[in-house]
Amino acid sequence: MSAVLRPLDASATQEVAAVDLGSNSFHLLVARTNGADVQVIDRLREPVRLAAGLDADKRLQPEAAQRALACLQRFGQRLRGIPPERVRAVGTNTMRKLRQSRDFHAAAEAALGHEIEVIAGLEEARLVYGGVTHGLGRERPRRLVIDIGGGSTELIIGRGVRPRLMESVSLGCVVHTQRFFDDGEITPARFKRARLAARVELEFLERAYRKAGWDVVIGSSGTVRGIWRVILGQRWSDQHITRDGLERTVELVLTRRRIEDIDFADLREDRRPVFVGGLAVLAGIFDSLGIETMETSERALREGVVYDLLGRLSNRDVRDAAVAAMAERYGVDRRHASALSRTAERILDQVARSWALDGKLARQFLGWAAQLHEVGLAITHNGYQKHSHYILRNSDLQGFSLTDQRVLAALVRLHRGRFALEVLDELPTIWVEPVKRMAMILRLAYLLHRSRTPDLKPPLRVSANRRGYELEFTQKRWLEQHPLTQADLEREAEYLDRAQFRLRLLP
Repeated sequence: MSAVLRPLDASATQEVAAVDLGSNSFHLLVARTNGADVQVIDRLREPVRLAAGLDADKRLQPEAAQRALACLQRFGQRLRGIPPERVRAVGTNTMRKLRQSRDFHAAAEAALGHEIEVIAGLEEARLVYGGVTHGLGRERPRRLVIDIGGGSTELIIGRGVRPRLMESVSLGCVVHTQRFFDDGEITPARFKRARLAARVELEFLERAYRKAGWDVVIGSSGTVRGIWRVILGQRWSDQHITRDGLERTVELVLTRRRIEDIDFADLREDRRPVFVGGLAVLAGIFDSLGIETMETSERALREGVVYDLLGRLSNRDVRDAAVAAMAERYGVDRRHASALSRTAERILDQVARSWALDGKLARQFLGWAAQLHEVGLAITHNGYQKHSHYILRNSDLQGFSLTDQRVLAALVRLHRGRFALEVLDELPTIWVEPVKRMAMILRLAYLLHRSRTPDLKPPLRVSANRRGYELEFTQKRWLEQHPLTQADLEREAEYLDRAQFRLRLLP
């Protein structure tokens, strides 16, 4: 389960850390916070090339897994002593693509010593934009941020610190090099095909992005910075990546017949094997969007993860805003959702210790589930919990990792009707029991508020045990006066019994 987030002490100096498990390189950033100031105190980077380790069936080859785990063990040593709630590790494109990933994911978390969140492409784009634009102010506010990674490229247009358009595209320096230059040979025809393929991949967004417009283009991450260093080293530009400098770099690369012949002095050794693929991607982006000049930034995803983590630690969790926006979009009955949430919290307070639930974390997820459990009503009432599950499982929810989103979707699916244990199959093992317990809490709160009686405060006492819970109403004859609730609870006892849980009503 995710670490509990305890608010930062604004008066104290504290360390926070971000780990970025990219498709080409793994990064670790450690920063020191003191009030509003954030100072980077350590960086580690290793060219793991995770994407290059995938076979045709998207399974990770043993050599690549070994490289990754060895790197994470080294990162884990650096992270010792930093409380887990101040560390956030995220996996990106290749981690998203991995098949049969549970064993590797578990081994990676054990090596690092921290939970690893696999994030969706649009969440990666949001974090990249936040990392690049943090502290830039509002001058020339319309920014196009482009981040070319090993397996994906994120393109974001935003105004100030707020992203407006976000896309994550399957273009990256590793996968593009593998696709067009897999045998190491470089020819003008191959490069032309690779460049055109990048533009074709971007065709679906070209019109919308050109229409939105921008004042400045900023490129981030190693691919862009590597090309920029070559251009500056050749003195084809004194500051930025220009179209002329980019075209000259293409011509320079084409004078090398093979990848191992790329020997530019200003290019890092570990960048050379994937340089030609990344160059073709950037050239295709320039062609697609008509870019003439691009600034570069040292900051990228890892900085965005740090700033986002600091927001959570300061009770400015972007996930709360994402849930509220979805509730509004689907016309959720806010008053009913709030009543459900309050009762769920009351039940949680009574059973958290017996069920070994993390109170703060469970309160977060129960609150989000209460707000969103009825989004499926926008489709139909019959079996709406299934529609709610589908919507939450497949929507882009800012701030949520893929696991967070699946946990939330599972809770919503389980809040009524048959206790469908099969929805737990896609969750990490560590989440299965907590989700079962939280679902039982949410189900009980839902039944107690099914009548939608305004200001209802059920006078209940709940005691939990390993198999289930016992329920007692402390107000005499309350249950007799609410026959629908009594019938629902009797039916709920049958549902839970089929799932090998027990609900017992005390007289």
